[in-house]
Amino acid sequence: MTADTERRPRHAAGPPGTGPPAHERDWVRGLRRHGYRARADRGVRERLVPPYPAPAGRLGRYFGLGPTATLLLSRWAGWIGPLLVGLFAAALRFVNLGTPHAVVFDETYYAKDAWALLQRGHEMSWPDDANERILVGDVPLGDTASYVVHPPVGKWVIALGEWAFGMEPFGWRFMTALLGAVSVVMVCRIGRRLFRSTALGCLAGVLLALDGLHFVMSRTALLDLVLMFWVLAAFGALLVDRDRTRARFVTALERAQPERSADGVLRPVRAVGERLTPGLRPWRLAAGLLLGLACATKWSGLYALAAFGIMIVLWDAAARRTAGARHPYRAMLRRDAVPAFVSTVPVAAATYLASWAGWFATAGGYYRQWGAENGSTGNGAVDALRSWWHYHREAYSFHVGLTDSHAYDSNPWSWLVSSRPVSFHYQSIQVGQGDCDAEEGCAREVLALGTPVLWWAACLALVYVAYRWLLRRDWRAGAVLCGVACGYLPWFLYQDRTIFYFYAVVLVPFLCLAVAMALGALLGPPGCSERRRAAGIVTTGVFVLAVAWNFVYFYPLYTGIEIPMDAWRARMWLGTWV
Repeated sequence: MTADTERRPRHAAGPPGTGPPAHERDWVRGLRRHGYRARADRGVRERLVPPYPAPAGRLGRYFGLGPTATLLLSRWAGWIGPLLVGLFAAALRFVNLGTPHAVVFDETYYAKDAWALLQRGHEMSWPDDANERILVGDVPLGDTASYVVHPPVGKWVIALGEWAFGMEPFGWRFMTALLGAVSVVMVCRIGRRLFRSTALGCLAGVLLALDGLHFVMSRTALLDLVLMFWVLAAFGALLVDRDRTRARFVTALERAQPERSADGVLRPVRAVGERLTPGLRPWRLAAGLLLGLACATKWSGLYALAAFGIMIVLWDAAARRTAGARHPYRAMLRRDAVPAFVSTVPVAAATYLASWAGWFATAGGYYRQWGAENGSTGNGAVDALRSWWHYHREAYSFHVGLTDSHAYDSNPWSWLVSSRPVSFHYQSIQVGQGDCDAEEGCAREVLALGTPVLWWAACLALVYVAYRWLLRRDWRAGAVLCGVACGYLPWFLYQDRTIFYFYAVVLVPFLCLAVAMALGALLGPPGCSERRRAAGIVTTGVFVLAVAWNFVYFYPLYTGIEIPMDAWRARMWLGTWV
């Protein structure tokens, strides 16, 4: 994401002590009419597009850099910090990525489906002993089509790693590790744009880098990390679109001449808020594409499409209200609603359909010939679409009817407190076997468990963020809650369905943003007392260290490192983790 350049209001506030111009004061009164307690010292630009703080250059001076180097460091800090955090996350995720050398949990489906897509364009069946043979270099791809219930994009992503590095654990985990590291950079940039603070953005990124669930999912070839990446990227694209569109309102307002009403009061030109058409919005189109890729990874991406659609409608209305529209929702419906729908829903739908190109292009996919064999229309394209639609009906019936019990299924009520993590891989090792010399033997496990200290703190942070949204009308809090809600709340609709805790990886970036927002409140607003700021810094530092310690403590369970059985038991903090 690109950072906005430093902007300052171009309106003159007049001599010291005179306050803002008359039309600015009236603009503030107009906002109060809508229920906002706008400060009189904030102009239209600051309200629509808050500026980033001017770089102070303290970091460059601390390292003894010259004026030129200090200026460059200050200008590029918005990228240097996130990239450093991303490199840290990448190092964690790529070290020993091929360990354990095994087909872990649902890799037995997605790694093999990805390879079949590379070779045949659609999923294929595999013999019962395929996993063992693959691990020794023998890839026994079958000859018949396989029935799968997830769209192909996530498997195509996994296939890129297999194409580059072969059909082995490092190859099929490579792309999820890469997307996991890149998503950390995105959270840093998204946090920076949300909070107008590089420090808080990087703090959110560090928390994501140290989350155990995100870490494990980044090192496993499952679809949920890929889904999380598309949803997060779409959220970031919509944030950029929000800033750029509101900047166009600012430009139009600054160019417009205030008009004098009958009572002699200068007012902003209401035509800007009521009638301005923002024009082409490429970042919103990009969001539509990304949401289509999310839906083409797992169908739960549809909830993100719906939630973000509501969010951008509210953002458009708020921009017009702030720009002076007397009836912002009416203006939004006239000017923004149809373009917003067209740039997201049809784009997402077209992207989803295009993702099935491999299935359409070949003749051997599962149900590929259903249309031709059941009431053929004589038109190959129409029959192919009928086959595709039949496939989707069958897949939907499978999803809603999936009620078989599983040892590690969980109710979404338990997710935020991480009460039922999923064991992806477990191996019990006897005394004397390999390097195990513990009296009770050793254990090796890959446990999909969020860093407990971080997740439990996130529960409190969500309460604060909800307060900021409901009682203080903080749009940033609403945006974070929207991201959490679209990845979490829909699962409550499926109380009888078999669902797992690791689905929650989609909302982890937004939990980290919520925690960063709460920690930002602890640090205090600009201009707070030195004592308040020092206490906030110490509290934040202690919390981050606690998260880092917690991540290190559970690191053997995240990576399958062999540990004595008593050390494994010590890490089972809750009885439901076993």
